[in-house]
Amino acid sequence: MELSCVKYKRANCMDNTLFKMIYIIDDFLSKKTFEIVKNNKEDFKEVKTPGKSFWVKEPSPEFIAHFEDRLEEIEGKEVMSIMAFFREAKKGQDNTWRIHNDTIINNQLPDRALVFCIESPSKELNGTALWEHKKYGDTFTELDNVEEFNRLLKEDANDRDKWNLKSIIGFKPNRLISYPCEYFHSKYPNEFKGSRIVFVMFYKII
Repeated sequence: MELSCVKYKRANCMDNTLFKMIYIIDDFLSKKTFEIVKNNKEDFKEVKTPGKSFWVKEPSPEFIAHFEDRLEEIEGKEVMSIMAFFREAKKGQDNTWRIHNDTIINNQLPDRALVFCIESPSKELNGTALWEHKKYGDTFTELDNVEEFNRLLKEDANDRDKWNLKSIIGFKPNRLISYPCEYFHSKYPNEFKGSRIVFVMFYKII
């Protein structure tokens, strides 16, 4: 297992503050477990929202528990999932940037979000980008100003002129990418090359 830390504004690998770190862990699951996950491509269901659609699948309670156990080894504290799902994104399905953060999920305040890479035709692309808003910086949430936050997500989320690109984390099978929920992020690039399957979780550190 390889652990990499990405310095991002307040994040610093040396201060051991995992709440503000972005970290990348390769070979997160055992090879045997990952092969089972990768080969389980059935039962994705389409979920439609205005202007776009998503293909998602609910993970089993056993898989969530296993993921929480692995995360606790990294965090050094108890972890509780707030929401988790598998997601398949297909070429041409969504070509917007939709830069956003995830500060409120299921009416709760998660500490961190993760993207676990499962399958993609490209290792360099189909990854995750981290952004800084030119006015508000790397974070701005509903708790700061709900009206301005909603405007930002509606008007600025797809306007590249409003953002500075901070970092791009490439796609690699069995790679975990974890970051604080308040950090602005998006897929990268704005239109996937081929299809991409990931596992997404929002969680609290207790």
